[in-house]
Amino acid sequence: MKAKLENLVQTRIPTAHGEFTLHYYSNNLDEKEHIAFVKGDVANKHNVLVRIHSECFTGDVLGSRRCDCGEQLDLALKLINEAGCGVLIYLRQEGRGIGLLKKLQAYNLQDTGFDTVDANIHLGHLADEREYDIAALMIENLGIQSIDLLTNNPNKIDELKKLGVSVNARVPVETRVNTDNEGYLKTKVKKMRHLLSMPKDADK
Repeated sequence: MKAKLENLVQTRIPTAHGEFTLHYYSNNLDEKEHIAFVKGDVANKHNVLVRIHSECFTGDVLGSRRCDCGEQLDLALKLINEAGCGVLIYLRQEGRGIGLLKKLQAYNLQDTGFDTVDANIHLGHLADEREYDIAALMIENLGIQSIDLLTNNPNKIDELKKLGVSVNARVPVETRVNTDNEGYLKTKVKKMRHLLSMPKDADK
């Protein structure tokens, strides 16, 4: 099936990091509510600052310290606002694509000694099942010509390029390491090629 999406609603959202326009998309691949959070005029622009952020209920909403997701979301919005132009794409693919239930089960496995990759595999999943087709279509829909991607994940860059997205540069989006997420972040570096310098938090 050829992927299609439709930009159904755009509405103004004032935030702690300035004012954005939320674009609500429907698509023919899943029934999930993917959105683009847009700052400024991005149409026909090159090297637009873009963050493709995968949903993390525990980190984004509850402020869990087991991951760096919520802090990355906050930092990305801050950087996009400071740039005066950019997009945060929020993809509804919880737990690197395995869903909230399986992610929580993976957390319990991690508490018994599994790392984040081995826990997913033990549950019958891949280490990372995320896809970026819809993100690429959103970028095209918004008229963006090329992007500077806010990411620590080189695989995300590779996947977007395969989908025809022109990635001009990688912009790091690093947060502080704490006692609860240090092992998780080290696994990202060791097994998933993430580019992290691992700055330590005050509680370390």
